Amino acid sequence: MKILANDGISRVGQSALENQGFTVITQKVEQKKLIDYINQNNIIALLVRSATQVPKELIDSCSHLKLIGRGGVGMDNIEVNYAREKGLYVINTPAASSESVAELVFAHLFSGVRFLYDSNRSMPLEGDTNFKKLKKRYGGGIELRGKKLGVVGLGRIGQEVAKIGFGLGMNVIGTDKYIDKVTIKLQVFNGQSIDVTIHSIGFDELLKTSDFITLHVPAQNKPLITASELKQMKKGAGIINAARGGVIKEDDLIQALDSGHLSFAGLDTFEQEPKPGIKLLMHPKLSLSPHIGAATLEAQERIGLELAQQISELLK
Repeated sequence: MKILANDGISRVGQSALENQGFTVITQKVEQKKLIDYINQNNIIALLVRSATQVPKELIDSCSHLKLIGRGGVGMDNIEVNYAREKGLYVINTPAASSESVAELVFAHLFSGVRFLYDSNRSMPLEGDTNFKKLKKRYGGGIELRGKKLGVVGLGRIGQEVAKIGFGLGMNVIGTDKYIDKVTIKLQVFNGQSIDVTIHSIGFDELLKTSDFITLHVPAQNKPLITASELKQMKKGAGIINAARGGVIKEDDLIQALDSGHLSFAGLDTFEQEPKPGIKLLMHPKLSLSPHIGAATLEAQERIGLELAQQISELLK
């Protein structure tokens, strides 16, 4: 039984599948050649991340296909309902990458409040000639401790973000259309823990009162954050999007940064992937990463093992 991991799979995940008798192919197949490759090689399971699309045409054309797996949370690149209507299993790994995404959020937050996104550009060019000038330019940072962090979306990733925020001494608030409250267990290395409850508040209230906002929602039909929402945010606030491209209207974000209303933003996802707009890439108040929220070694191992377990249970 052959499995095509078209966007890759961790070595431990591949080994777990091979130990169950599956043949795992990790060759990257171009999107336009994918249907023919699946049919010619009798592929029974297709594993993807965010790069490979699984449209209705592929589902209809590949009769041998029994399962589609997404390594990660969002499945907006897969026609999920249609595939299930056609009798295919569609699986993902919603919990495996939560910690990694949460840590990247704080990488962007720390970068923003200490101007690292810009100083890392300036130091190689001017560090030896304008050290004192740069020290003055970047010497007005602030601490995260004591600041209010607004978490939009209180699912698994949002809760992991909240844990780190609480650990840093931040005042964490949240909003979620479908969750009234969540109780988060904060654990430390020696096994001690404390439970903290977050009650979901109104979206507008969160916008107006947060020092920093981080977005953890699924792909949207239209932007959740536009000029209207950005204007409601506190002057000097910062915003992070490590969710999905299109959640923030990027032109409106640039205007809010240029006007000085927002102090900085961090983006891991973009409206146009894999070719973000040049205005974003060159903006001096943006901390940027190329959609790597789940791309840690630990997360990829968890994703691979979770996929392997599900596949073995469903197809063996």
